[in-house]
This record gives sequence, C-alpha cells and structure tokens, in this order.
Amino acid sequence: MKNSVALQTPPMGWNSYDYYDTMVSENEIKANADFMAEHLKEFGWEYIVVDIQWYAHGAGSMRDKHQYIPFGKVEIDEFSRLFPCPNRFPSSVGGLGFGPLADYVHKLGLKFGIHIMRGIPRIAAHTHSKVMGTNKTANEIADPYSLCSWNPDMYGVIPDAEGSQEYYNSLMDLYADWGVDFIKCDDICRMDVPSAKQEIRMLKNAIDRCGRPMVLSLSPGPALIDESWHYTTHANMWRITDDFWDDWKYLLPMFKRCEIWQNHVGVGNYPDCDMLPVGMLGKGFGNERPTRFTREEQITMMSLWCIFRSPLMIGGELTLLDDWTLKLLTNPEVLKLLTNSEGARQLLRDDHHCIWLSYDKQEDKRYLAVFNLSEEESFIIINPDLVGIHSFNDLILTEIWSGTTQICKENQLTVSLPRHGASIYCF
Repeated sequence: MKNSVALQTPPMGWNSYDYYDTMVSENEIKANADFMAEHLKEFGWEYIVVDIQWYAHGAGSMRDKHQYIPFGKVEIDEFSRLFPCPNRFPSSVGGLGFGPLADYVHKLGLKFGIHIMRGIPRIAAHTHSKVMGTNKTANEIADPYSLCSWNPDMYGVIPDAEGSQEYYNSLMDLYADWGVDFIKCDDICRMDVPSAKQEIRMLKNAIDRCGRPMVLSLSPGPALIDESWHYTTHANMWRITDDFWDDWKYLLPMFKRCEIWQNHVGVGNYPDCDMLPVGMLGKGFGNERPTRFTREEQITMMSLWCIFRSPLMIGGELTLLDDWTLKLLTNPEVLKLLTNSEGARQLLRDDHHCIWLSYDKQEDKRYLAVFNLSEEESFIIINPDLVGIHSFNDLILTEIWSGTTQICKENQLTVSLPRHGASIYCF
C-alpha cells in the first residue's frame, strides 16, 4: 500500500535542532512560528518541528559530558508514552501534551511536527508499564538488544510480539489528539538494527489507522538505496545523509547522494538532504555562531536541494535571520523548482563542476543548474547537445537567483562561477 499522505510538493519548514539541540522551549517554538507566519509562510514554508528530547528533564544540563543524559528523568504517562517536559512546555501540564502548542501553530496557518525515537522508553520496560490497547506490558514487547548507538532513551520493539503494533497505534492516536502533522522518527532510516525495517512499516500502519494525515520522515541517513521500495511505500521522507552541517566537506558529497536518489523523487516520496544550516546555529551545543558556509556555498546548497526537490527544513534560529539569508530562503523563482518542476537529473559531474537539468511542469521551459565544485573561480562551457537542444544561439536565458537575462550569441553557454558557487538558468 502506498503511503497515505500524498504530498504534492516537498515539505518546507523549520526544525529546532541545529540551533537549540535538546534545549528548545515552548516560548522559543512560538517565536519561530510567529516569524514564519509573518515572513516565510507566503513563500510555502509551513512546518514547525520540535526536535529531540522534548520529554527530557534537565536536557542539556550535562552538555560537557553528554548530549543525551544516560538514564535521565523523562515525562511519561501510565501507558509508556512520552509527554512534553512541563518545565519547558508549560501548556502541556494536566495531560494536554502538545495539544495547546499545536493549536497555537495551527492558528497561525502553519503545521506542527515533533521528533520521536524508534521504539519504547527503556524506563517503561524496566517498570513494566502498561501498553494501551492490550494486556501486555512494556517489558513484554521491548527488545533489550535493539539499541540506538547514540541515544540512551529507548529499546526497539519486538515486531511480531503481541502488543507491539498496539503500542505504535497508541502513540499515533495520542499525536493525532494533539494535532500533530509531521513525525520525524530517528534511529530508523539506515536500518542499523534488524527490527528497524519492520518498525517503519508499523509506524506507517499506525498513522493510517489513526485517521489524521501525518507526514512520516525517517532519520538518520544515509538511507539504503537497495531499500528504496520500502521507503517509498511506507514513508514520505527519508534522509540520504547523516547529520548535515555547515562545512563544504559535508556539502560536496551531497552531489553524489542526489545522483544516487534522483529517480526516486515523486508525489509523496522525497529523499531528504537534511536541514539547511543557515543563519545562527549551535546555541544549544554551547557554540552559538553564524553559519560557516560562505554565501556562494549557501546558494549552491539551496540550488541543489531545490532542483533535486528535497524537503527544505531551516536549521537556524528564524528570529535572528539577516536580510541576505531571508532573501536566500524566499526567492520565489528558485522555490518554484519545488512546486513546478519535474524530471530532475544530473547531466555531468567531475571533480570540478556539476550540471543538473529539470523541466517545468506547466510551461515549455527547462531549468539548468550549474555548480562550480572547484577551489577557484571557474569558466564552465556547456554544449547544447548536453541539454538536448540544437543550439544556444539567440536563446534567452534568465538566471533565476539574480533575475538577470541574457541572449546567447554563440552555440554554447559559458558560465563563470566563483569558488563553490552556482547558477540556475531558465530557458
């Protein structure tokens, strides 16, 4: 069965992780939602996603030793389901969970998402907590050998055990009651443990059953190309990279990753290049800073993500965006690639440059993205047969980042690009 949320276009939103790590609070979520509604919503940005450990007491308080505190206190109900930590999310008190915060986001015309870890809380297994919808307890469905290598909060479930599907059903029923629109499930995408593949299917079944459409996003990557059918059948997004950060050494390999996954982008199915580390980052990690990407590298990143049609999730703090970054994120002609293009494919890539081509879905137009991967300014010469036309001569080309138009006077296109720079031409 195909995934039930037939997203016509890749999701666009903001995620709290790159700036806040585990430490985001309710007021900070609201502030970012307010900013998105005022400055970004009209350009298609709509998801506000609370990332990891929203249920943890004392999150971030031992940052010099642990990103995730081993055996720390978590907020949990009698049915083994994690709830928001009331110290950081005061509107959740009284069993309301994320309902009030989701309502706040929805009233702004936006959508609300949360991060979860694969499996069931370890503390629930150790205390033999109940599982809603069954007489089985958490210890009977938890697999103590199904462990995340980097987060200590959960055990995987035993997929075939009675009560395991009921546990996932109870989670999605709860999230539907809260008004959640987007689920980012971690420790599952690259299938590090044998049960992960089945747990993806169980999550999808629980979402279908709950009656509320929810986007299912799988992390971390790199996703397994041999499992492409499983991802496209049971999820909407799946990470094709491990955590992506603001360094060229992470951006350069994304060209190969996009090449590998270029034939698996379609309605409801979006290989995910990960968050956009732009603006101010790292506060929750104890290293608040502006992005280390140069402006040219940020244009390259946005150009590749958009022509490939990856989901777009801003990682930087929205309320601290400068004018240049805001313009980077709101160029309507570039964002149009997400909604109005199709058939994107890589035409050429070597150590020095890369070229991608896609087609407008409504008009007889093409988009040509040209990337300089080298360490110095470069002139890139493109022959017409590479892009499937007879000649560039007298062809009118618009470079959509700058809006400048040129008429070609030769039977080839010569593009001058700075180090790590990019251009996108429409013709």
